[in-house]
Amino acid sequence: MLYDVIIIGGSYAGLAAALPLARARRKVLVIDAGQRRNRFADHSHGFLTQDGMKAADIAAVAREQVLAYGTVEWLASSALDARQREGGFEVDIEGGAPRTAQRLVLASGVVDTLPEVPGLAQRWGRHVFHCPYCHGYELQQGRIGVLATSALSLHHALLLPDWGATTLLLNGSFEPDAQQRAQLQARGVTIEPCAVREITGHSDVLLQDGRVLAFAGLFTIPRSAVQSPVAAALGCEFAQGPMGAVIQTDALKATTVPGVFACGDAARFGGSVALAVGDGTMAGVAAHQSLVFAG
Repeated sequence: MLYDVIIIGGSYAGLAAALPLARARRKVLVIDAGQRRNRFADHSHGFLTQDGMKAADIAAVAREQVLAYGTVEWLASSALDARQREGGFEVDIEGGAPRTAQRLVLASGVVDTLPEVPGLAQRWGRHVFHCPYCHGYELQQGRIGVLATSALSLHHALLLPDWGATTLLLNGSFEPDAQQRAQLQARGVTIEPCAVREITGHSDVLLQDGRVLAFAGLFTIPRSAVQSPVAAALGCEFAQGPMGAVIQTDALKATTVPGVFACGDAARFGGSVALAVGDGTMAGVAAHQSLVFAG
């Protein structure tokens, strides 16, 4: 079967891309491996009308609503590879026959690589976060720690005092210069130069010198990489950022390969459910219009 559009990734961006295509009665296949980036977080915040909802519930309701349209199919699998062919694209599927479509939307998300600090991974999404706008308010103005991973953590540390008294844990990642120290002082940020040994308890930081700093929550910036190999296989160009690369797109979410669109965390720096949904909607609309106005 030749689909109008295959969407690789069925989380918030992918489902948002599917909706306008479904409403245009286009034949759509969503391929999803079930690995949402925010699967570690119980609740989602900052998405208008869905603030405080369980992250999994938002995804489940979105899937139910999209699949209510008769032209959308769901395939629980992974896309392993893809290539251009006459009239569109062919996608290799894990454990199944290849699928073909006139257009592709890449919404696979990213994989985070966390700092190698004992105890951090177990608390990721529950007591250790990356987005102040998504999780800062719930800390109720308690003490906040920023575990530095690079000079980019300065940005984190300067933002977070609006949510609570903030300590920047340098952990050997970078050394603020005089101007940066003045910025931090002006925002009331405490600088902790001692290395971190372990994260314990709720979100307590055990330092190498034996001191324990108790926090309401921690923030850190992980490195990230696009989860699916399909964009690279197709020859899409990537944009390099300080914490990893994303698929390069234009304002309409078109990649550098004609007929291929990308959206969500795989195609933008910084992410949230709200941004992913907006991104996906644009990609779906653009993919549909490319079918209508092709040639």
